[in-house]
Amino acid sequence: MPLQFNQVKLFSGTGSRGLSLKIAESYGKALGDVTIHKFSDGEFQPSFDESIRGCDVFLIQSTYQPSDNLMELLLMVDAAKRASAHYITAVVPYYGLARQDRKDKPRVAIGAKLVANLLKSAGIHRIMTMDLHAAQIQGFFDIPVDHLDGSVIFVPYIKSLGLQNLTIASPDMGGSYRARTFAKFFNAEVIICDKRRKRANEIESMSIIGDVTGQDVVLIDDICDTAGTLSKAAALIMENGAASVRAVCTHAVLSGKAIETVENSVLSELIVTDTIPLKMESPKIRQLSTASLFARAIANVNEHGSISDLFKV
Repeated sequence: MPLQFNQVKLFSGTGSRGLSLKIAESYGKALGDVTIHKFSDGEFQPSFDESIRGCDVFLIQSTYQPSDNLMELLLMVDAAKRASAHYITAVVPYYGLARQDRKDKPRVAIGAKLVANLLKSAGIHRIMTMDLHAAQIQGFFDIPVDHLDGSVIFVPYIKSLGLQNLTIASPDMGGSYRARTFAKFFNAEVIICDKRRKRANEIESMSIIGDVTGQDVVLIDDICDTAGTLSKAAALIMENGAASVRAVCTHAVLSGKAIETVENSVLSELIVTDTIPLKMESPKIRQLSTASLFARAIANVNEHGSISDLFKV
């Protein structure tokens, strides 16, 4: 007998409305109707404005700051469970608190694990996300995790630039594996910027491991927060004789004066995705869409197809 697929319904939280509309358009289905009722004290209550009984429900919401985005997603999951949805998938393009993935000093929380517990307790059956800060966060879940790879979006763009002497760089030691994985698509060399921090978001010193003379360097990272690391790494790379330097970052957090920092840096461009909406436009920031990739992943989940097949560049 042929496989029977349940009806798919896509819903968006307020934090990812723009991306959700593009995902729905790429999937070929309109977003479902959901209302976020807001009270004067800031409390809110999501409610679905259509039946989702027996449906495969995909709830799209990145959990960047403020924390309302996470709480809104949790409440949507709870509402879907209580409305008898058949299968609930949280589509979280940017998984917030992912930088808190371990106890790296005494008496700190493991925020990434806490978020996993909250989502599971709320009632999700599956989570779909992209370029986690640490791949081992997948192990915090005892349910299926679809970890989409942003390189399938970035690699074609980098190839289109026709860079003659391409070298891939990691802005820190922790991102070396990510940089090496990316470099394999181009058979390129990898250099590493070794940094020492005084405290979070503040760099004490930085040095380069490798030769960048005459190279067109592409820095690879998953999150661009203040842009301080990237701008310092780019300046150091150019000081050491590189021909050009640009950066690829999946999640454009871009807090504080980050956009101004990028514009004042030696970076040719910062290439990001739309997992987080940009606060403002910048001539140095190019945004690539993840909508088609998420739409295809949603279709493959519903039709029991392969997710890994989506990452062939």
